[in-house]
Order: sequence, then C-alpha cells, then structure tokens
Amino acid sequence: MNAPVRTTVADPPATPAARAGVLPPLPPTRVGMDPAEALRSAVAALAANKMRAILTALGIFIGVAAVIATVAVGAGAREAVMRQIQSLGSNLLLVVPGSANVGGVRLGAGGRQNLTWDDVRAIERDIPAVEVAAGSIRATQQVVAGNQNWSTLVQGVDPEYFAAHDWTVAEGRFFTPEEANGGRKVILLGATVAENLFGEENPVGREIRVRATPFEVIGVLARKGQSPVGTDQDDAVMMPFWTARRSVMGASRAWFRAVNVISVKVHEGEDLKEVEDALRALFRQRHRVAANEADSVQIRNLAEIAATRDASARTLSTLLAAVAAVSLLVGGIGVMNIMLVSVTERTREIGLRLAIGARRRDILWQFLLEAVMLALLGGAAGVAGGIGVSHLMAGAAGWPVLVQWDAVALAVAVSGFTGLFFGFWPARRAARLDPIQALRSE
Repeated sequence: MNAPVRTTVADPPATPAARAGVLPPLPPTRVGMDPAEALRSAVAALAANKMRAILTALGIFIGVAAVIATVAVGAGAREAVMRQIQSLGSNLLLVVPGSANVGGVRLGAGGRQNLTWDDVRAIERDIPAVEVAAGSIRATQQVVAGNQNWSTLVQGVDPEYFAAHDWTVAEGRFFTPEEANGGRKVILLGATVAENLFGEENPVGREIRVRATPFEVIGVLARKGQSPVGTDQDDAVMMPFWTARRSVMGASRAWFRAVNVISVKVHEGEDLKEVEDALRALFRQRHRVAANEADSVQIRNLAEIAATRDASARTLSTLLAAVAAVSLLVGGIGVMNIMLVSVTERTREIGLRLAIGARRRDILWQFLLEAVMLALLGGAAGVAGGIGVSHLMAGAAGWPVLVQWDAVALAVAVSGFTGLFFGFWPARRAARLDPIQALRSE
C-alpha cells in the first residue's frame, strides 16, 4: 500500500529584518476627525442640552445686544444734536446783551438793552468774515384767525434773518426789502402756528390779527423742529422789523432802534473763534467798555454747544460700552464653566476616542468648536436683540436709528473670540486626559 504523499509549502524567504529578529511595524491606526464631522459632533453635543446651551449663551447675548444698542443709540443721539444745531443755521453766532449791575444786583444775560440796529450794520461793515448779520426783536403775543387763536412768539426781523438761519418757506414767499423798509403789515407763520390756526387749509393770502392789528399771511415757513434747548422753533410768526416795532412792540424813542438778538452768519471756511474775538473787540469799542470792565455783550457759539452735547453723548456711550464689556466677560466665564462641566460629563467618551486612535488635537478642536458655536449663537441672537432695542429706544427719544454695521461685525467677531478664549482651557484639559484613567472613570 502506497504511503500518502505529504506535500509541504515552503515558508517564504525571511527578510533581513526577520532574520535579525525585528518585526515590521504595523500600519498606523488613526481615527481622525474632519471639519464636517467635528461640526456635526459639536451641534449634536449642544442639541443634547438645549436649555443649558441657551442659558450659557445668554451672557453673550446681553453683551452683544448692549454693544450694538449702545453704538446705534449713541450715533443717533449725536445725529439728532447735529440736526438741531444745523436747523438753527450753519456757521452761526448769536450776539445777546450782557448782564447789568443794578444796585449791586447782577441781572442775567439780556439784562441791559445795549444792542441797536446800528450795531447790526457795523458788524456787516467792519468784519469781512461775516456773510450776513440780522437783528431781531421778539415778544409773546396772542394771534387770532377767524374764531381760532393761539399764543405764540412774535418776531420782528429783517430779510437777512432768513439767510442767517438757513430758513426756507414751505408755502408762499418771504417779504421783500421794500416791504420791510416800508413797514408793510405782512407776516409769515411757523408750521405749528399754521396748523393750530388753519388746520389743513393753506393760510397764504388769509388775514390774521396780532394785538388787533390785521396782517396778510404771505407764507408758511418750512418745518425746523426742536431747538437744542427743546423749544419748538415752528411755534413762531415773523414780520418785518419796523412793522413789529411800530405796530406790535412799541417802544420809547430812546429804544426804538434797539434789538434783542443779532444773528451773525460767518462765511464758510472762516474761523468762528477769530470772528468771536473780532465781535468782542468791536462791541468794546462801540460801547466804550474800559479795559478793566467785563464785555458788554455775550456771544454764543452754536458749534461749541454742539461739541458739548456730542461729548456728553460720547461719555454716555462709553459708560454703556463698559457695561457691555462686563456682560461679555461674564458670558465668557459662563461658557468656560459649562465647557468644564461638559468635559467632566464626557470623560469616558473622550477616553474611548483617544483609545481607538483619535488625536489629541482632534479632541481639542472639537471642544473649541463647541465653545465658539455657543458664543456665536449668543452673538447672532444679540445682534437681532440689539437692533430691536436700539429701534425702541430711538423711537421713544425721537432720535434717528443709525445701526453701525461695522460695530455689528465687530460685536459678532468679539463674541466668537470670547468663545475661543474662554473655551481653550476646557478643550485643552479634555485633550490632555489620560485614556486609561478616562475609561476607568465612572
């Protein structure tokens, strides 16, 4: 009986490394995480604890909303101030009488009647930087139209007054120099007066009475709104200076040529401060003021008033911005605290990922991405909230809404950086966990 034939398969020839007793290295096992996977993991982690994520993002929401509302409202307030100043007239100086000292009692501005029509003409003649100077007198009177009446400010002005204050007409026309010099009984109504006396009707050509004197309405002034001190500039009527002096605001012969205020418009590009100095020198000379005496007039620079109001608005904006920065800091600390809690809760998950080959930087980026997403969600909600709050505040104050989109972009970027900064330590702590100890954790 033939014996079975045994066949053997020869071993492959040994490599030099095998003959030397050195085993070849295993191919690397690496469980990496691409950005899309990291994003999905971060979204899933946040969705698993929705309420906690919302409460954590609340601090970022408040900070970003405060920043946007602060910048928008501050810019709107400054714009409102500048509109009020421009409504009075550009490059405008106001000259008012100085204070008087009667028996040791010092009266306020306007306490002495020392401005005259001749002073108005001297300003235009002697100061080349002045474009136009206009005198005016004023008094509160009752005006009557038919069966309607209204108490308002009656001003006697010359035609240059409208140019000095950049005033235009909405209906009708201004009075002419001939009408002004001839003392014609013509009048222009402010928008508020026209509404209260005539409603929706066009008052041009109608007749009104001021102190029983009839006047023909020749125009309605364009609306100006509130002045910087809060008075309604449209609640006024204007008539020629000499008409007002003779028919409405009579005075003795000594004060017949007196004016209450001189409006001085300066040529564009001229230095208002230099013109102020020239005006003071002119009045000290004309009023024969001694060197050791105070000025006989006061000069009000509306640009300085605007600068003061603007500085106040900026100070308020800075204060609110500091509050917003504190809110962002508190929100960032909240993000860091919640991320530390998340690391503790997910210790076994982290250990498992590390054990099967995940890189530490994958763990770092995953937790950093969660922190940044949390902060950006709060920032995006804060943008919407800040714009809404700025509209509400501006509407209540009557200011324009000026949302600064560069501030919006900056606020969102800062919220993302806040998540990155405050999320780094928890993420680093997660990445540095020992896999064995992490798997053993309860």
